[in-house]
Amino acid sequence: MQLLKPENKKNNPLPVLAVGTFGLHLFTLLLLIFNGSMLQQLSRQLTPQSLVQLVDGRVITVDPQQNLERQPETIRRFVGETMSLMLTWSQQQPPPEVWEVSSQLVADDFKQKLKSEITNLNPDSQFETVTRGNENVLVIQKVSQPTKIGDGKWKVEILANQLIFNGYDKLGKSVSFNKQILVKAIDEPATSLPNAALPLHFAAYRLGEARLEIYNVCEIQDKNCSGNPNQVLP
Repeated sequence: MQLLKPENKKNNPLPVLAVGTFGLHLFTLLLLIFNGSMLQQLSRQLTPQSLVQLVDGRVITVDPQQNLERQPETIRRFVGETMSLMLTWSQQQPPPEVWEVSSQLVADDFKQKLKSEITNLNPDSQFETVTRGNENVLVIQKVSQPTKIGDGKWKVEILANQLIFNGYDKLGKSVSFNKQILVKAIDEPATSLPNAALPLHFAAYRLGEARLEIYNVCEIQDKNCSGNPNQVLP
C-alpha cells in the first residue's frame, strides 16, 4: 500500500503581518512623541521667559504673566481724553454717534448705566438730536493721580464742566462734571476701526491702545465708590 506524502504546508502570512503592524504602530508612536517635543520647544520660543534680576544680584527666569500695570500718566490721559471724547457733541458730531464709538472704551456691564447718567447730565438738552448751532464741550480743570484699588484697577478723580452753547446763547451754560472714574486693565484693545473710519474712530482707537476700560463712575463725594457698576449713584 502506497502511503501518500503530506503536502507541504503553505507559509502563514499572519505572523509577518502582525509583526509589521506592531512595527508601524511603534514608529507612529515615536513620531508623535517627537512632534510633541518639537511643539513644546516652539511654544517656549514663542512665549520666552523673562529675565528677572533680584536685589541680591541673583538672576532668575520666569514665565510671562498677564500685564496689569499701567503708568500713571497713561491712566490720567486715558480718563481725561475718553471723557472729553464722550461728552463733546455738535451737529456734525451728534451724541448718538459719539456714544456708539466712545462706548467701546466702557465695560459692557456698565454701558447702559453710564449712558443714562450722560443723558441726564443736562435735562434740558436732547441726547438723540442736536439742533443747528448747538454744541457741548467738556472742559477739564483737573485729573488726579490714579489711586490703585486692586490688581490692574485704579480710581481717578476728574473735575470738569460741560459747556453748552446754542445758537442764541453765545455765553453758554455750564454743568459741573466732578466724578470718580474707575478703570481697569484689559488683555486686548476693545476698539476697532471700521472700513470707512472717521476721525472719531481713530481717536477712540488710539485711546484703546492703552488697553484700559471704564467700569464705574461715582460722584466725587461718594466715599463708598466701588467696582460694582450696579450701585446707585447719589
